[in-house]
Amino acid sequence: MSSLLRQPGYEEERLLRVAEQLPCRELQAGLLLSLMGEPQQYSFPSIFIYGHRASGKSHVVNVLLKELQLPHATISCVECVSIALLFEQVLLTFFGRDAAASLPRSPSMSDFVRIYKQHCSLSAATQTHYIVIEKAELLRDMDANLLPALLRLQELVEDNVSVVLLSEIMWDTFRPSTGCFEPLLLHFPDYSKTELHQILSRDKHPSYSADFYSSYVNILLGVFYAVCRDLRELRHLAALNFSKFCEPLAEGNVKESDTHKLWRNIEPHLKKAMQTVYLREVSSLQWENMQVETEAGPVRGLSAHTHVELPFYSKFLLIAAYLASYNPARTDKRFFVKHHGKIRKTKNFLKKNEKTSNHLLGPKPFPLDRLLAIFYSVVDSRVAPTASIFSQISSLVTLQLLTQVSHDDQLDAPKYKCAVSLDFICAIARTVNFDIVKYLYDFI
Repeated sequence: MSSLLRQPGYEEERLLRVAEQLPCRELQAGLLLSLMGEPQQYSFPSIFIYGHRASGKSHVVNVLLKELQLPHATISCVECVSIALLFEQVLLTFFGRDAAASLPRSPSMSDFVRIYKQHCSLSAATQTHYIVIEKAELLRDMDANLLPALLRLQELVEDNVSVVLLSEIMWDTFRPSTGCFEPLLLHFPDYSKTELHQILSRDKHPSYSADFYSSYVNILLGVFYAVCRDLRELRHLAALNFSKFCEPLAEGNVKESDTHKLWRNIEPHLKKAMQTVYLREVSSLQWENMQVETEAGPVRGLSAHTHVELPFYSKFLLIAAYLASYNPARTDKRFFVKHHGKIRKTKNFLKKNEKTSNHLLGPKPFPLDRLLAIFYSVVDSRVAPTASIFSQISSLVTLQLLTQVSHDDQLDAPKYKCAVSLDFICAIARTVNFDIVKYLYDFI
């Protein structure tokens, strides 16, 4: 066991189990354990742990608290969307249902402190109680007095309690302008390439040797390390692509030691997988099925990252926006009105406009009423102009598929631009069986 994890007051066997579960994080775990001290001692009132995503913050804290059997309450600010839920979870964990039920309907910080002190007086803590708050950056969106009060909760409740904040951003973005109690800061750096290799190699497949899986992890990191340092994402990619790496072995064509042939087999597959790093528009099973279809026949459609899931009417709104951006307004009547006749491009017209292809010039702004007129023309079913349609337009703007180009004060006639490519809109149109090319002026 590393000397960094030796701390008086804890059993040697438990510390050994902690060390086994925290590879490449012995230094940070040892520092945190020294800050926590012995179980019966008063710990520091608040500790702020920060670092990038998947750098081991939550894992280290949870392993220490669980393996050493320290009383703790782990709270995620994503789940506890209100102060009442946060207070209720803490009281429920430490004092039971009666304490949580005594909270008023809309509790304040003073209500929480009063109830906490009341139950502390009945049963004083013999060990430090730890309150672990994950995604602590969301606390800034709650009441202004919540964060300063949590940082000095030990003083307010007059009990042996310590608050541990976990966040992906630095403490400087938390500090209130009015000042507050300064917590102890503990930084978790990103894993190095060597550390990632060591951690991922622990997930070896039982059917293959440890050296074989280690060579696979080395190949995987050689491809993905430049664009992805996220341990969880790399672990997902390793599990997803390992079966493809082992295909030549299963067929009996190569041996485990023939790394070069294994690399040539997996290289094109990993290049395709690069398109889905951090993007989970498709599940792992769907991704594997897509690769089988690609190998069985010609490539259909586009790459995985262009298949964006949108509501049914949002797809037609995006199609209408693309048509409004790349078609001249004077052609709407011919495209969307019955018995419009044919669009004829004479020689003189072509000479005059031969350098003005709409797709080369880029998208043009269009008003909201034109977007809705095209939308009601291309959608098959009758749709009432409800608030849901307008909210879906706002959602498309939020997703940056549409861009609002008019000023915010123009409430009566907002203007938009479509911000997607031709390949993207063709993929969207195929999902609703709409032939968009027939409605584009540049292609007639």
